[in-house]
Amino acid sequence: MGLVRYRRVGESAAEWGWMEGDVLHEVEGDPLAGFETVSRARGDYTLLAPTLPTKIVAVGRNYAAHAQELGNPLPERPLLFLKPPSAVIADGEEIFFPPVGEEFHYEAELAVVIGRVASRVSEEEAAGHILGYTCANDLTIRDLQRDDGQWARAKGFDGSCPLGREISPELPGDARVRGYLNGELVQDGEVSDMVFGVERLVSYISQAITLLPGDVVLTGTPAGVGELRPGDEFRVEVTGVSELANPVAGRR
Repeated sequence: MGLVRYRRVGESAAEWGWMEGDVLHEVEGDPLAGFETVSRARGDYTLLAPTLPTKIVAVGRNYAAHAQELGNPLPERPLLFLKPPSAVIADGEEIFFPPVGEEFHYEAELAVVIGRVASRVSEEEAAGHILGYTCANDLTIRDLQRDDGQWARAKGFDGSCPLGREISPELPGDARVRGYLNGELVQDGEVSDMVFGVERLVSYISQAITLLPGDVVLTGTPAGVGELRPGDEFRVEVTGVSELANPVAGRR
């Protein structure tokens, strides 16, 4: 169960809803501040990405095994980078690669969606600023990441942040992040194994960058990253959170 954004067929405006299984309910109120379900939605609709963030703040090397597989030391403090709003695509949308770079990699991740303005909050306060959780794929052009010396193109290209279809309000204590390439399990990590936990990340980011309602924090990827090719499908699972699956179309 969780919050979704959708668009009715034949209309241009996006609406908020509450998904229960495969049943979509209309809601009243501001989903980022408080709402209630009203009735089952009628008519055909298309599910959209569950949030339109002003920014995506992502964290690198937050699983020890992933840092090791890329030959990188563990950071002493969270290693941050940004993705722009144009990076977001929805569950089921095709992944297109830009006409630059050669090594296109998947990275399954837990995504945190902000619900209240977070500016200079403590770790103890951070949970009160979180709306919920969804799945993400931090797509990366690995050769550009190595060659550019910074990660703007490698991590921020158009469509580089697929997000799960809904925002789940709770995250189980035993949650795992799993990635499947064409049905084969290639990534599997416990959220509890993150170097820096969710509340630490939200607090740390907010000391310098104000997080606004709808913004997304990507929390890092477990070991097992690898290359995507046209015709592949990559699926992300986070325990207790909706799945995310995207086909790879190739270059555009």
